[in-house]
Amino acid sequence: MVDKKLTFRDRIIGVLLRDARQRAGRTKAECADALDVSSETIEAYEEGRTPISLPELEVLGYFLDTPIHRFWERDPKLEPEGDHRDFEALLDLRHRIVGVLLRQARLEANMTQEELAEVLDRPPDRVSEYEHGTKPIPVSELELLATQLQVPVEHFLDGKGGSVGNWHRQQALDRRFHELPEDVQAFVAKPVNIKYLEVAMRLSQMPASKLRAIAEGLLEITY
Repeated sequence: MVDKKLTFRDRIIGVLLRDARQRAGRTKAECADALDVSSETIEAYEEGRTPISLPELEVLGYFLDTPIHRFWERDPKLEPEGDHRDFEALLDLRHRIVGVLLRQARLEANMTQEELAEVLDRPPDRVSEYEHGTKPIPVSELELLATQLQVPVEHFLDGKGGSVGNWHRQQALDRRFHELPEDVQAFVAKPVNIKYLEVAMRLSQMPASKLRAIAEGLLEITY
């Protein structure tokens, strides 16, 4: 049952990955160069025959200018841009960071490597390899582990100021901005309104008691 769920999820991710690559106008060989893998591996990822790890998916999203959240959406609308960066170093670092986060989440959940391995129907040393960053964790398996450890899969994303994480966060901010009503977008986009937005930001950080005092003071002035 677990294997069927993983296989189905790997195929979905593969379809979305192929769609992102084609929309970005990139070849399998170019994606392979970015990850330092073979073109056959990229093809296996896209066909769902080989599961891809989260760091690899993050870096490919970065390379293909495709926000990471698009791989969790049913109907992603992707934009065709991207350029080459030092992906090998990014991948190595991200694999190790994801491993550390996995170990931390497992310890906080008071679970053993053997228990996590049982969830995945994998040998215990596989979880050890994941935690040490020596073996990439397939996204489909990471999603299962996140559910078991009661943490969102976003917990493992690059959110500590890294170049990949900064890019994905900027894409998410852009997406949220375009989801705002048009009149709100127009207001925010006008430079003359920046001061009003800064006041609103400061007010949002104030405790309720202080806001109440300000409101009472304004009423006294008005009446």
